Amino acid sequence: MRYWKIIKNMRGFLTLSLTQGFSALGSAMTNYALIVWSYQQEGSALTTALLTVCSYAPYVVMSILAGALTDRWDKKRTLLVCDSLAALCSVAVLVLLRCNALQVWHLYALNALNGLMNTVQQPASDVTVTLLTPKEHYQQASAVQSFLGSVNSLLTPALATAVLTLLGLDAVILFDLATFAAAFLALLMLKIPPVPHKEAAEQSVLKQAKSGLQWLGRNRGILHLILFLAAINLTASMYNAALPAMLLPRENGETLLGTINTVTGVAMLLGSVAATAWPKPRSRVRVICNTLLVSMCTENLLLALGKSLPVWCVGAVAGWIVIPLMNANLSVVMRAGIPVDMQGRVWAARNTLQFFTIPVGYLLGGALVDHLFEPLMAAQAPGSLLSILFGTGKGSGAAALFMVLWLLGLFTCLVFRRDRHIWLLEKEAEM
Repeated sequence: MRYWKIIKNMRGFLTLSLTQGFSALGSAMTNYALIVWSYQQEGSALTTALLTVCSYAPYVVMSILAGALTDRWDKKRTLLVCDSLAALCSVAVLVLLRCNALQVWHLYALNALNGLMNTVQQPASDVTVTLLTPKEHYQQASAVQSFLGSVNSLLTPALATAVLTLLGLDAVILFDLATFAAAFLALLMLKIPPVPHKEAAEQSVLKQAKSGLQWLGRNRGILHLILFLAAINLTASMYNAALPAMLLPRENGETLLGTINTVTGVAMLLGSVAATAWPKPRSRVRVICNTLLVSMCTENLLLALGKSLPVWCVGAVAGWIVIPLMNANLSVVMRAGIPVDMQGRVWAARNTLQFFTIPVGYLLGGALVDHLFEPLMAAQAPGSLLSILFGTGKGSGAAALFMVLWLLGLFTCLVFRRDRHIWLLEKEAEM
């Protein structure tokens, strides 16, 4: 009966999350297939990394202004328009593909347009989740979102690879469009409550955008937590840029990459289930710091030194199984600490500060693999220390980069866990 009551209280949130999660599966499959396609066209880690750079650059640059607009606009209409624009981008890729005219630069342009759309969609979605979720269920809501993300991570590589191999890239995009249609119709019928205590609409967009940054300046704990996550994102995005470059050049590279992504999805799925039932911890900040430390200190090291798929899979499990628990506690700290009528602006400011390191990380990761670590490893004599540690042939340079990422992640966690402003968030997160 208890769980049935929780489901009833979270009915609107579950409707939105399940349908949007289904649409996200289609989008993730398309993105995965396009990464494989672009690497096959160019054979460059930097080329594939630029796909993500183009998505995040407008997202980071425009987020602060977009947050002010999000607080003004109707959330439902905003999500419907943004979903429709994303679908049009997929249609454009399909048309170019059918005309045998698709090129990598087309994907850069369309990803930039998608990134611009996400600047408005993401804060609107975050505020909508707050509006649809009772305060006492914030942790469960975050766990559900992590669960759905984990399912997508689990299914995406297997489904995308299967459909891409058997039916081609156009079939992947058609599936993406079908999932969009289902999510669009569900959102159209969903009732979303208005934002309480909304500020006067006559206040200028620039002034509203500035207020989000000013709020963070007055709340140093949230600000420092965002900067902590920005530093983690730098390491994580370099990881994402290097992983395809390490695996795809090897024999059965697509299978290796798909397997690692699938294992990652399984690990996050298990972590999400645990986070859903996890009792309220004594210290949410301690959970956030410790889970990030575990994640940063395991996977990158095993990817760097491992020579076989089982070792890499162990690293994927160790690195990702704790992330849903971290996200669940992070969500409670953030939602409890930020007034709902300020969340659009504050989360938009957060998007700029926390995510600007992602395009930087992808550029650094791709450039370091292509222009530093791969040439360095190619110049090593057989039997040298670096060859013994990281292997030989194309892909060994990316493995060497993972050792650097291990050190960077460890240093980041040890520095920020000593930040007194972050620890002061404990009192605000008590519920």
